[in-house]
Amino acid sequence: MKKLLVALSLVCSLPMSAQNYRLWYDKPATHWLEALPVGNSQMGAMIYGGTDTEEIQLNEETFWSGSPHDNDSPAAKAHLQEVRDSIFAGKEEAAHKIIDQNFFKGPHGMRFLPLGSVKLSLGHQEVTNYRRELNIGDAVNTTSYIYNGVKYERTVFASLADHAVIVRLTASKKGALSFDVNFGSPLENKVETGDGILTATVKNAEHEGIKGSLTAECRVKIETDGRCSGTSITHATTATLYIVAATNYVNYHDISGNPAQKNENTLLALQGKSYKQLLKAHLQKYQEQYGRVSLELASQTSTTSSLPTDQRLARFDGSDLGLVALMMQYGRYLLISSSQPGGQAANLQGMWNDKVYPMWDSKYTININAEMNYWPSLVGNLVENQEPLLTLTRDLSETGRKTAQVMYGCKGWVAHHNTDLWRVTGPIDGTTWGMFPTGGAWLTTHIWQQYLFTGDKQLLRDYYPVMKGAADFLLDYLQPHPKYGWLVTAPTVSPEHGPIGKHTTVTAGSTMDNQIVFDVLSQTAQTARILGEDASYISCLTSALAKLPPMQIGKYGQLQEWLWDGDDPNDQHRHVSHLYGLYPSNQVSPFTHPDIYAAAATTLTQRGDQATGWSLGWKTNLWARLLDGNHAFLIIKNMLRLLPDDSKMRQYPDGRTYPNLFDAHPPFQIDGNFGVAAGICEMLVQSHDGAVHLLPALPDEWKNGSVKGLRARGGFIVDEEWSEGKLRSASIRSSIGGTLRVRSYVPLKGKGLRPAQGDCPNELLAPATIKQPLQSPELKEVKGKAVPTVYEYDLDTTAGKTYKLKI
Repeated sequence: MKKLLVALSLVCSLPMSAQNYRLWYDKPATHWLEALPVGNSQMGAMIYGGTDTEEIQLNEETFWSGSPHDNDSPAAKAHLQEVRDSIFAGKEEAAHKIIDQNFFKGPHGMRFLPLGSVKLSLGHQEVTNYRRELNIGDAVNTTSYIYNGVKYERTVFASLADHAVIVRLTASKKGALSFDVNFGSPLENKVETGDGILTATVKNAEHEGIKGSLTAECRVKIETDGRCSGTSITHATTATLYIVAATNYVNYHDISGNPAQKNENTLLALQGKSYKQLLKAHLQKYQEQYGRVSLELASQTSTTSSLPTDQRLARFDGSDLGLVALMMQYGRYLLISSSQPGGQAANLQGMWNDKVYPMWDSKYTININAEMNYWPSLVGNLVENQEPLLTLTRDLSETGRKTAQVMYGCKGWVAHHNTDLWRVTGPIDGTTWGMFPTGGAWLTTHIWQQYLFTGDKQLLRDYYPVMKGAADFLLDYLQPHPKYGWLVTAPTVSPEHGPIGKHTTVTAGSTMDNQIVFDVLSQTAQTARILGEDASYISCLTSALAKLPPMQIGKYGQLQEWLWDGDDPNDQHRHVSHLYGLYPSNQVSPFTHPDIYAAAATTLTQRGDQATGWSLGWKTNLWARLLDGNHAFLIIKNMLRLLPDDSKMRQYPDGRTYPNLFDAHPPFQIDGNFGVAAGICEMLVQSHDGAVHLLPALPDEWKNGSVKGLRARGGFIVDEEWSEGKLRSASIRSSIGGTLRVRSYVPLKGKGLRPAQGDCPNELLAPATIKQPLQSPELKEVKGKAVPTVYEYDLDTTAGKTYKLKI
């Protein structure tokens, strides 16, 4: 806590106590979207805070349906040329039918499953002074109330240090605590109890013909100062429950693990540790990550910040800036809780799911959603939390080699728009969604981005084969377009969206694909140069890069989504896939290509300010990259609208956030939480376009505040303070040395600071070098977007030193 609460010298004297942000409520949860999440990456729990019955709903990260398998379709290769010929002849609908019939063997992915619930029968009704809260400053859930004159309190945390969910119950009166412990699951299960121990064995389910082969075991160990008969506790003052769970999953092709032995080992490691010791170890582990970043936004007029969180959300009008800061830190909390080194990547619901049949199976949707989960990891100073995503990518590079060869006759590896625990890489769901051959390629860009933020060349050495495999597939898969002559992906889609006049998403060379291919080939080439790899291979990559399509500006002034001008200016589709080049990539710059920058702004304006929750998360980042903080904040306001639950969508058509602050697509998808968290960070610092840009997109309403600990490319860690809407000072720590180029809207002073000249000398901050965009001959007027005046400076830095800048 001491590290977390280090005082900042703030212009507006902002209270650091707000860094212990809390979600709190004055009544128990009545359904899952009111319950509060805790997690340690391996286990997740949703806490209801009941008084009569408490429910702790559990997930284990490797408990999915099915068993090892693949979903490659051998029939695809024989029909590939027919599909390409149809697309190039303008017969995309015919190609769609051929793909549907021959490219989708199934199954279409396995389901992330609920483990079950530990329930505590307490019998406390008609309570007073009720409060339940989740303190994201220490990742501890607390429920307290008074019943019959006795104060009862429960704390729950999922220990990152000791790999268990730990529940502590206390009563203010000696011997007043009595309850029963039970377990229930919607899946086939068997429960055995002994004195102070409950063991539940749960079987996973068959799905789409793939036999279930996983067994999960959950154990609950009870310690109390009262009497314990089986799992019934009486006459106690305190009781502690240790909940552990495991499966027989080892990796995507090995299910020979022993869950009982895993649990036994975890419980043995807990022996001899007091509750205070366990809590202290948890706090140290958690706060070492969470406490790296603090954010204060001064609210001058808000009257709702002290309300219970659901009421606070319902009344949000933009003035409660503390709720905005809470959403950023909540996103970091959720990522810490669901993604730790050695574990599984955060899925479509992070790691929290109570349904046997969750929407979209709660898999990994890699045409935007899984990537979005990790957008806060680098800028939000949680680099290690991205490791599970990189491990997932490595796994896919192994399973995807067979898919690339069997389905397309290509070298390298491929993964389409979706995958699961078993790392399937064939297309899923149907042509409209699944014919996306660049999902795996997109994932590899996270490797390069981590290098840009850290300068870690060992990371590049470790993952170069993964990057090269993705590039090798693209080099084989790209086809010369008979009309334009460019190298394009075919077949492909622009995710889930099609152009005017075509009743299909199938196309060749969608703009998103072109942008992803540009990133993968150029990043692989740069990595090969850094590592001293074969020059002839680098030449092959650069030759292909020169033949890719440029971005194009259509007749409405928009960035074209397809090779031909098929955009509808009145279409407000949730996917804005062709803006990948603006964010998360760096191919759209106001300083080097103001024309394509303006076209991106036109596209985003045409798509509107309302969308699904995850799309609003993306749009926050996009408007931040367009240096428009006011518009980015408008999108955040649109996200922070209450949806009490999915049954009330008609009454709350614009609801995009649930009472527990989970993101509403609707239904629940966690990617919007991560997207908006990253977007808030992007509003405060950017580093993708040739410099570390301080306060690039600060809204007018965020007049006073400070942020500490955000990461920038080049290995820099940034603190900023501002008042009256202007930067007042910045403190930048260099972790690896090198030249810092800093960009600001106000002149800066600092020791060693000099006006910038020429291109940025730090390659980790370098902007993308793209082809000159093309403009439609039907474009009558190019709508410009104002590019703000900036000041740029260079500063030579030494690793480990901090540099102070001021106006």
